[in-house]
Amino acid sequence: MTAPTVLDEPYALTAEQVAFYRAHAWIRLGQVLPVETVAHFDEVITGDVLRLNRENRPLDERDTYGKAFLQVMNLWRVSDEARRLVFSKRLAGIAAALMEVDGVRLYHDQALYKEPGGGHTPWHADQYYWPLASDRAVTLWLPLQETSLDMGPLEFSEGSHRLGAGRDLAISDESEHAIDRLLSDGRYRHVVEPFSLGEASFHAGWLYHRAGPNTTSTPRRVMTVIYMDAAMRLAAPANENQRLDRDTWCPGAQVGEVIDSPLNPVLWP
Repeated sequence: MTAPTVLDEPYALTAEQVAFYRAHAWIRLGQVLPVETVAHFDEVITGDVLRLNRENRPLDERDTYGKAFLQVMNLWRVSDEARRLVFSKRLAGIAAALMEVDGVRLYHDQALYKEPGGGHTPWHADQYYWPLASDRAVTLWLPLQETSLDMGPLEFSEGSHRLGAGRDLAISDESEHAIDRLLSDGRYRHVVEPFSLGEASFHAGWLYHRAGPNTTSTPRRVMTVIYMDAAMRLAAPANENQRLDRDTWCPGAQVGEVIDSPLNPVLWP
C-alpha cells in the first residue's frame, strides 16, 4: 500500500482560522484529509496498534488512565506507512501556520484507541508531560472514523491555556476534579462536538481538555502527532514525567539547547 499524495499538498488556512487558534488555542478543521486517505490510514494504524499494543488486562482491572485509552507511540519508527502520515508536509504546515512559527519538528506521535466501554479521559494539559521551554507546541488529533458524542471526542475548555493553576497535575481522578473546579470557577466555555471523517483538531499544549467515555461497541480510533517549534529548546524537567519524556523522546538533548535529536526531525518546511 502507498499513502495518497495529498499528504504533501498544502492546506489553505484562512487568516480567520489562524486568528481563532491564536485566541482560543484550539481549532477544528474540515477536510484536513480526504475520506479515502483517512480510511487508508485507519487500516494501517489499526493494524499497527493490534500488532504493537501490550495492554491485555480487562478494563475493570485498570486505573482511570488505563481505562481511558490504549496508546502506542512513535509508530513512524516501526511502520513505513505510519511514517508517511506522521511526516506529512500538509499536516506539519498546518501546525506551523497555527503556531505562527517558521518551522516545526516532531516531538512524537501516538495512536490513542478508546476501547468499547473505555472510560473518560480526565481534564489535563498535555504540556505537563513535556520538558519544553516555550508554549509553541501543538497536538494534531485525527479521528480515523466518524466520531459521535457517545464515542468520546475531545472536549476543549476555551481560553484555559491562560490559566496557570492546575498545571502540576497528571491525568488522574485528581486532575478531573481539581481542574473541573478551576474551570467552573473561571466560567470557561467548553466545546465538545462530533467529528466527521476527514475532520481533525489542533490544540495547544497548555489548553485543558478531556474526553468522555466510549459507550459504543466500536473502538474510537485516533492518530495524534505532537509538533513543536523547530527552534524549541529543552527545559529542565519540572516533574518525573518530564524527565521520562526527555529521556524517551529527546535522547541526548541538553537543557537550554535546541531539541535536535534523531527522534525530533524537522517536518516543515
